[in-house]
Amino acid sequence: MDSSQSASLIKSELRKRFRSEREFHLSECSWQHLLDSKEIKSAEVLASYYSYGSEPDTSELNKSLVQSGKTLLLPRRLADNDLDWIIWSGKDEDLEIDGNLKSPKGESFKGEIDVVIVPALHVDRQGNRLGQGGGSYDRALAKLNSWKVALVYSGELTSESLPVESFDCRVDAAATPEILVRFTAKN
Repeated sequence: MDSSQSASLIKSELRKRFRSEREFHLSECSWQHLLDSKEIKSAEVLASYYSYGSEPDTSELNKSLVQSGKTLLLPRRLADNDLDWIIWSGKDEDLEIDGNLKSPKGESFKGEIDVVIVPALHVDRQGNRLGQGGGSYDRALAKLNSWKVALVYSGELTSESLPVESFDCRVDAAATPEILVRFTAKN
């Protein structure tokens, strides 16, 4: 077994464990400290996601971003399982459902994105993010020169290194409901 297959198997096992453990972390999430960050305050265009299941709740965060007058984008899954970004008004009636993903209706956004808020199961102290395993976010993030922040629950930011594959995209920061941890400085 080569190192790539090994990393993939380890990540699969970690995903099972972290999903199971996540049920113990479910709690109300306030993202005010993230909204108050210099990166969010200075951003004009932000991409986020519409949380589902056991993911940290993004509903109030997304609502606050829209109400602040910023352009908010949500992902839409493409036929090849890649993501594209659509402007969202903040109204649920402007969403369509594709599996677990709620996406805005409309045309693809073609401009620059200042900040991308992404889901994660765990993030390590180097900014390596373990997602759900489809690779959609890693492919989307690789195309962007944005400040990238992952949302996780308390206890899901780990000092243990996560396995990394060549296509994995690091994030610049991770936010728990209590803190924001930056891994690298954006120039």
